[in-house]
Amino acid sequence: MTRRLLLGAFLFHPGGSHVSGWRHPSAEPHRHVDIEYYARFAQTAERGVFDTIFLADGLYFWDRFPSGVDHYGQTRLEPLTLLSALAARTSRIGLAATVSTTYNEPYHVARAIASLDHISRGRAAWNLVTSRYDEEARNFGGDDHLDHSLRYERGAEFVDVVHKLWDSWADDAILADRESGLFADAGGLAVPDHRGDHFAVRGPLNVSRPPQGYPVLFQAGGSDAGQELAAATADAVFARSLPLADAQRFYGGLKARVVAHGRQPDEVAILPQLRPVVAETDADARALAAEILASTPDALIVEDVAHSIGQSLPADPDSPIVHAPDTDIANESKSPNRRLARLLSGERLTARDLYAESFWESVSVGTPTAIADDLQERFESGAADGFVVQALTQPLGFESFVDLVVPELQRRGLTRTAYEETTLRERLGLARPARRVTEAVTA
Repeated sequence: MTRRLLLGAFLFHPGGSHVSGWRHPSAEPHRHVDIEYYARFAQTAERGVFDTIFLADGLYFWDRFPSGVDHYGQTRLEPLTLLSALAARTSRIGLAATVSTTYNEPYHVARAIASLDHISRGRAAWNLVTSRYDEEARNFGGDDHLDHSLRYERGAEFVDVVHKLWDSWADDAILADRESGLFADAGGLAVPDHRGDHFAVRGPLNVSRPPQGYPVLFQAGGSDAGQELAAATADAVFARSLPLADAQRFYGGLKARVVAHGRQPDEVAILPQLRPVVAETDADARALAAEILASTPDALIVEDVAHSIGQSLPADPDSPIVHAPDTDIANESKSPNRRLARLLSGERLTARDLYAESFWESVSVGTPTAIADDLQERFESGAADGFVVQALTQPLGFESFVDLVVPELQRRGLTRTAYEETTLRERLGLARPARRVTEAVTA
């Protein structure tokens, strides 16, 4: 099978992936609870023959800082509910929802995603996250988030339980035979009866086996624990955007972990984030990116940087930062922190400096040809299997990518021009997993 560059369409904030993308004149933040807004996004992605849409999520409202309420567009619909509606508005594209293993139970998740897979006829995917913030803990009976290593242990067991639940029923166990009066074949039912360190789940699941066997599993996380979980369990990994050489090292390192877990390298697709700002000319693209950056309020700049480095900062974003060396934000994330690294270098930096640097490092700005050149180089040089496209502002940014960059990728033979496979697993080149049942758990 010809290797194709995979594409996911990312949506998190109602106005785009940049925190102030909603302020752009073309954005439609007032439609953040309008199903037609999301249907347009999904149908645009399907028009571009994207492999999946990818709905990010968090189980909190970000009010740690005043700017989170005042300036940060972060209200959003629950993703599994939304994707169920979008399943009826689309026909071929994958439907990926972010679901936390820290603040959910395996039975709920297995049932919901199996249901979505049936509703969509084999297009469901689960983006596994372990969550990051204390704000989430406080919505689920705790004051502090679980320790980083503990939540990844819980995440690994969570996946195991969900797989066992999806294997409750044999594919042919539901008979619905009017003549015999048999609805189900008891010989095709297995009771997982899982007893582990974090979960006790008897089962069986009250939904028949999903069309994909196991709906596609995405995982995001750059720490060692996150990469190990992904290498052992994931079908695709949502990765950070990195300079080419760093991206190649990450790609090679994660593929090596996949092999160490007894899997083939191509069983896990690595999909870095892509934040494109595209226009017919380079000057127009850079002007649009600069306009979006300039729309960020000072208070949001200061508090975004303060959060990322774990210390309070003066209200003036142009005041030099005096680094507090004893800060500890490791339990939120153990992924590399470039802003802290820059401060530790001893340079005289301001919050505005760090915010602008992060912005320009994270975006791909240019003409359709230039962006396609970069994607092709990364795809062909061992840095990516595809990309998750995060437009800075919606719907303009995403539609510009579909209208301008996708045709160039298709012309080069890098991406599909039409859907051929039926399920998302098939589109990713993944076999449908065989049902795993042992005698000890058979009813």
